[in-house]
Amino acid sequence: MAAVRVRQTVPVSEFDDGSAVSARAGEVGVYDAGLGEGWRIGGGVNGGLLLSVVGRALSEELGREDGERPGHPHPLAISAYYLTPGVPGPATVRTSVLRHGRAVSNGQASLVQEDGAGGEVERLRVLATYGDLATMDQDATTTAVPPELPPPDRCVSAEQAPPQFLKHASLLERLDLRLDPATTGWAVGKPSGNGVIRGWLRMADGREPDPLLLLLAVDALPPVAFELGLPGWAPTLELTAHVRARPAPGWLRVVLTSRTMSGGYLEEDAEVWDSEGRLVALSRQLARAATPRR
Repeated sequence: MAAVRVRQTVPVSEFDDGSAVSARAGEVGVYDAGLGEGWRIGGGVNGGLLLSVVGRALSEELGREDGERPGHPHPLAISAYYLTPGVPGPATVRTSVLRHGRAVSNGQASLVQEDGAGGEVERLRVLATYGDLATMDQDATTTAVPPELPPPDRCVSAEQAPPQFLKHASLLERLDLRLDPATTGWAVGKPSGNGVIRGWLRMADGREPDPLLLLLAVDALPPVAFELGLPGWAPTLELTAHVRARPAPGWLRVVLTSRTMSGGYLEEDAEVWDSEGRLVALSRQLARAATPRR
């Protein structure tokens, strides 16, 4: 009797499922996506997840070889303008290749959703430079110093966040987030005012980091505005991320800082370090600050 071969399936991670795109038949550069309820933060879908969805579509477009030119599958620099909040439901990503070079390629993309009245509303518009990090990883050097953090088991997990915070942040169920206790005074009504939040980050389902996941990581922690004493969510208006190397497996260390607030707007800088102590991604975003309660 012949042996029965059992087909094993590899489970898809929540991040890969949440940022998945599929090419639309008959339309060049157009991809369909679905924004899930599990990626909410505040009043909409997390901006890092939106960036990852668009980033994945651009990886499909720019990662293909073009004649004698190699494919460029990895984001090196990606700038996004957040025009309206993304909401759970179907979405469309429209991409275009601006230049396919030998070392890098450039593309742009737009993420839209139906507006409920037969039209579309644009959520996000992106301009990006892509390359192949496999040819660059050995060049990742920096004068920056990795952040000092207590071990993950001595940090504050997302499960310990205030109930009112978790109610509006289903994103945290997808993450294993451990914040440095020195930067969580905001959670008990005692923000330090230092403008720093830092912690350990990995996916709750064990999915290892890669360049696309770094686009989520730069916008996954609570907004640094909380530690400045600004209690409301700080919607992102623009975010530029630089991916410098493919991250090693394991925990990521993420540091958010803010030094300037003017006219109700603040900048938020992020550094992402991998388990080997390499600075693998950086970002800066402009956010609208909430008005402090009197």
